[in-house]
Amino acid sequence: MATPKPQRSREELEDIVLRKIFLVSLTDSSESDSRIVYLEMTAAEILSEGKELRLTRDLMESILIDRLSGDFASAEPPFQYLIGCYKRAYDEGKKIAAMKDKNLRSELESVVRQAKKLSVSYCRIHLGNPDSFSNPNKSNASPLLPLIFSEGGGSVDGFGVSGSGGGIQCPPGFLDEFFTDPDFDSLDPILKGLYEELREVVLKVSALGNFQQPLRALYFLVKLPVGARSLVNHPWWIPKGVYLNGRVIERTSILGPFFHVSALPDHPIFKSQPDVGQQCFSEASTRRPADLLSSFTTIKTVMNNLYDGLAEVLLLLLKNADTRENVLEYLAEVINKNSSRAHIQVDPLSCASSGMFVNLSAVMLRLCEPFLDANLTKRDKIDPKYVFYSNRLELRGLTALHASSEEVTEWINKDNMGNPDGSRHNGDGENRLLQSQEATSSGNSVNVNPSNEKAKYSFICECFFMTARVLNLGLLKAFSDFKHLVQDISRSEETLSTLKNMQGQSSSPQLEMDLARLEKEIELYSQEKLCYEAQILRDGTLIQSALSFYRLMVVWLVRLVGGFKMPLPLTCPTEFASMPEHFVEDAMELLIFASRIPKALDGVLLDDFMNFIIMFMASPEYIRNPYLRAKMVEVLNCWMPRRSGSSITSTLFEGHQLSLEYLVRNLLKLYVDIEFTGSHTQFYDKFNIRHNIAELLEYLWQVPSHQNAWKQIAREEEKGVYLNFLNFLINDSIYLLDESLNKILELKELEAEMSNTAEWERRPAQERQERTRLFHSQENIIRIDMKLANEDVSMLAFTTEQITAPFLLPEMVERVASMLNYFLLQLVGPQRKSLSLKDPEKYEFRPKQLLKQIVYIYVHLAKGDTENIFPAAISKDGRSYNEQLFSAAADVLRRIGEDGRVIQEFIELGAKAKVAASEAMDTEAVLGDIPDEFLDPIQYTLMKDPVILPSSRMTVDRPVIQRHLLSDNSDPFNRSHLTADMLIPDNELKGRIQEFIRSQELKKRGEDLSMQSSKATIQTTTSEMLID
Repeated sequence: MATPKPQRSREELEDIVLRKIFLVSLTDSSESDSRIVYLEMTAAEILSEGKELRLTRDLMESILIDRLSGDFASAEPPFQYLIGCYKRAYDEGKKIAAMKDKNLRSELESVVRQAKKLSVSYCRIHLGNPDSFSNPNKSNASPLLPLIFSEGGGSVDGFGVSGSGGGIQCPPGFLDEFFTDPDFDSLDPILKGLYEELREVVLKVSALGNFQQPLRALYFLVKLPVGARSLVNHPWWIPKGVYLNGRVIERTSILGPFFHVSALPDHPIFKSQPDVGQQCFSEASTRRPADLLSSFTTIKTVMNNLYDGLAEVLLLLLKNADTRENVLEYLAEVINKNSSRAHIQVDPLSCASSGMFVNLSAVMLRLCEPFLDANLTKRDKIDPKYVFYSNRLELRGLTALHASSEEVTEWINKDNMGNPDGSRHNGDGENRLLQSQEATSSGNSVNVNPSNEKAKYSFICECFFMTARVLNLGLLKAFSDFKHLVQDISRSEETLSTLKNMQGQSSSPQLEMDLARLEKEIELYSQEKLCYEAQILRDGTLIQSALSFYRLMVVWLVRLVGGFKMPLPLTCPTEFASMPEHFVEDAMELLIFASRIPKALDGVLLDDFMNFIIMFMASPEYIRNPYLRAKMVEVLNCWMPRRSGSSITSTLFEGHQLSLEYLVRNLLKLYVDIEFTGSHTQFYDKFNIRHNIAELLEYLWQVPSHQNAWKQIAREEEKGVYLNFLNFLINDSIYLLDESLNKILELKELEAEMSNTAEWERRPAQERQERTRLFHSQENIIRIDMKLANEDVSMLAFTTEQITAPFLLPEMVERVASMLNYFLLQLVGPQRKSLSLKDPEKYEFRPKQLLKQIVYIYVHLAKGDTENIFPAAISKDGRSYNEQLFSAAADVLRRIGEDGRVIQEFIELGAKAKVAASEAMDTEAVLGDIPDEFLDPIQYTLMKDPVILPSSRMTVDRPVIQRHLLSDNSDPFNRSHLTADMLIPDNELKGRIQEFIRSQELKKRGEDLSMQSSKATIQTTTSEMLID
């Protein structure tokens, strides 16, 4: 029978456990584990006190100090040793937990707890003061960081790059115990060092690098109350300094480098690695679509991991009342110091990268999610007074929707003072303030703080305005950069094509260098374009989140004017007028951009955007900038069903109440308003804007309800906005067609030059290059102008079929007739052969189609001409009218197979014009020499309805001056303001003119009778002579 194993005492077990934990021995005997060290001094001290050579809990700290202070050849470095102690204590604890003796178990568990606590405590001492213990392997890197990395788990990014934890596993519970020290001052320097290291790790990391491990470490630290406090108190939380700018914050703040991680291109100085464009998209045209799609998906995935991680970090800090203010200050500083990112040209040395601001845009949208619900239930928390009184964001210097900076300052001062004397220094300002309060109270409920004290705003309010600013400087700026990048690629490819054509004719070393440079440039541009596509365009969630935010924006703005209802109040409320213009502009830009991305608008509620656009597109009293209102038309243009390819958008036009009632009216009004934008490029800008309006109007004409609304407007506004619309439509048609036809003649001259090969080759290369560029430029101008001219003539053709009265008004009919005669002369007159082109379709030049539409307009107006004034107007045109043009046009129409009835009606109109021309000549003969006072000073024609201009006191014919006022509201003689209702009828002169006409007619009749009498006498005399 086996002898039972002797039971060890508590003291013996305690000694064994401590030796295992601390790897020490009190006897100088050879140990199998080389890490075990002999503590000679400790052993001597125990013996001198007459005690047994055993380790006890009372000796624990002195053992640890001796071990850390001693110079042992085979010993581990201090930190690794202490971590090992904690790990071994943890392992021993698990063994002890299995003991049956409760008292013994409790005693030994207490020993293990004390050992772990000491290990953690001395780790803090060592990290806080690395020189406190001998460390032959001293490094600047914190040994704590690999433990934090390992705590977060192994990281594998989207490209399969595995993150390393340095081979050290963190013992369970160590980090929690390490960071629970109540003494903040002892942990703060350790934490600050960790934050600095994390910042350094990600400083030059791109989307392809391992940023996820440091990001998880950051989250781990911020989740600790002590970690959050230490972060926001770090000197680099918001860097300070005289030279502080946006780029400095991005590079030196703790969070900045995390926000810099991106797939988007940056300035070469700050370029991150690995190079996303080079690694994923080099020579993209030769790559398989599946490979490109894989890269797109991976980049989108890793960037969303970054967005989620950064949003979680900020949320932790924002939920902590002690750190929330610091986060808001940091975000405000980033926004304010990067305000110049809104400029067209951005200085990359003073502004943060696009990557940072696109990332920040995505993160801010995540913070907004709780108040972007479908019903926008928390919109009342957004206080418009934030724009006036918040000292956090610099909003007052931004261009406002309607108010000037002086007006805003004045309103703030009045709001603050409360006007105790009841005075009214500025009527308009007072009206706006009252209107603003009424609209706000009817549409929204907000707390107003008119005092100079720093106002307290809800987080929702702060987050809303910060997000609006970040999106302006980030996501929307990235859209703009992408658009310019695409234009750069297009220009470079065009230049490359030109150079290759030249290379085929004659090559040179310089030309070869230029070709190589351009090909390299296009390759880099293409890589950058695909990087934008990967991170932004392909991220449908990001774009839809932004659309949700801007839906809140437009709904909130509309509530400032009393809600979605028309017509708008006569006076624009202060709050609305003072809102930054980019709030609306960004919403429109996003809608345009999203409309061009397949399926980006799926599931998005567009009705609120539609309401907003219809309400404000023709309201310069609310939105001063005409280009911003024109951008709203561009949005609608993208939504036309044939362009959007979606049935969702058709309901916005065909089943939307405000649309059916106001859309056509407001489009016509904007068509007129855009004539004068105040910009030095207004003349050319208006054509592009009107092109968008024309496309929309053509579509709406085909929708019966909109066509009926159009006809009603033409009846009600016959001498108002509709007449102005027709005037500018005719002006544009004449200019565009005239410009196109002249450019065609110039193009043909250039073609002739280039086709004479011998002469062309003798010219210097530089001159040939310039002439070739001019040729392509002329081609583009003709193509654009002809496209616009075709649209305008088409609109005249289809509208005159139903609406003729405005065209036949006295102030309009001669203008219309002159335009049609001019077009007819160009298309079938003597010089028509000089306009022949090899490929007219290439230039959108379709002379047969154009002639048919011109003839339709003639015929439509003739049908509506109940008073038979149109033929006279046609024949009165001395510049272009020729009776033979009608027969020449009829011949062409027969050859191209036009409807015989249309041709017959057109010939009949030509015959009527011929008769009218003959009658006009007879009338001119009757009147003889007309006194100058009866002649209109502008047209030098006999006045029928003379009126006096109030300022210059000049007398002119009413139809002539009314025609002038359609384009220019000023007196043509002294440029003073003039409108049709200011004209003074000159009845006395009108009576004299009528009397002159009567007298001339009577005189002519008398002369005719006298002549007939003379003829009779002569005839009688002659007969008598013959008889004789």
